[in-house]
Amino acid sequence: MLDIVFIFGAKYLFLISLAIVSGYFLYVSKEIKRQMIITSVIALPLILIITQITSHFYYDPRPFVVGNFTPLVPHDPDNGFPSDHTLLTMYVAALVYPHTKKIAYLLLVLAIMVGLSRVYVGIHHLTDVVGSTVIVLVAISGAYYLCDQKLKSISLPWLQ
Repeated sequence: MLDIVFIFGAKYLFLISLAIVSGYFLYVSKEIKRQMIITSVIALPLILIITQITSHFYYDPRPFVVGNFTPLVPHDPDNGFPSDHTLLTMYVAALVYPHTKKIAYLLLVLAIMVGLSRVYVGIHHLTDVVGSTVIVLVAISGAYYLCDQKLKSISLPWLQ
């Protein structure tokens, strides 16, 4: 029974995070939508760049490859660093944090559950999950800094 919970967490829980952040986005004011879009335009490429660079310098074989076992969730035996599912779920938690702490904390709990589930099912090491979290924090911090300092005057015509 516990395996089923972790398999769900590893494979599908990220979709609940995406649904929550999508619902939140539809609910908020145009100004918060503008801030979230601009932050995303900066943060997502930063996350992609950092991820590509770090994955070239740090290769972490998946646990099932190293341990020679069959994971609970089928996966290619490629580089496990960083965990893409953790990147995504941590990112949506960090994206809403300045606007709503309550939803951000819920999304953070879901992101932690996703990361731990992926470790439990044998497709990531804890370092892959922690590395994903660090990448998101670096990228989103840079994006928030730029948004606060330089991009306050950007308008998005379709949100007018």
